[in-house]
Amino acid sequence: MTPSVLPRFALAALAALLPALPAAAQQAMPVFELGAGMYRIEAELAHTPQTRQIGLMNRRMLAGQRGMVFVFPQDARHCMWMKNTYVPLSVAFIDGDGRILNIADMTPHSEESHCAANAARYALEMNKGWFADKGIAAGTRIRGLERLPAPQ
Repeated sequence: MTPSVLPRFALAALAALLPALPAAAQQAMPVFELGAGMYRIEAELAHTPQTRQIGLMNRRMLAGQRGMVFVFPQDARHCMWMKNTYVPLSVAFIDGDGRILNIADMTPHSEESHCAANAARYALEMNKGWFADKGIAAGTRIRGLERLPAPQ
């Protein structure tokens, strides 16, 4: 290759790899076991500003018992949205005692905000309809949150 073609080739190769980087970074996220009623949840952990910002973006699928738990540094009326997210999700906002405050269904690629009904410490995203299918609603306690690392 000539010197002028090499930089263009390298840029094209880098551009082709960039979409895979967020997914690869997400695969390295630690997984914690949570529980809701009689159900087991394998929750990927989003407890840093970067992992909370990326969330489940760019994923094409999510296993049935798999989800993502967001740990926030303070109790607040946190909101979630679905920009760059392909998988339809339901989000449960959870208080510091582990009780679900409210659940919202979210649409892929939407910038509509879905917010906690009250001060929440956690948000748990699962496949859309997962909570309803299992009979899990506001007031249900999520087990295992006390084992999660502190947020950053």
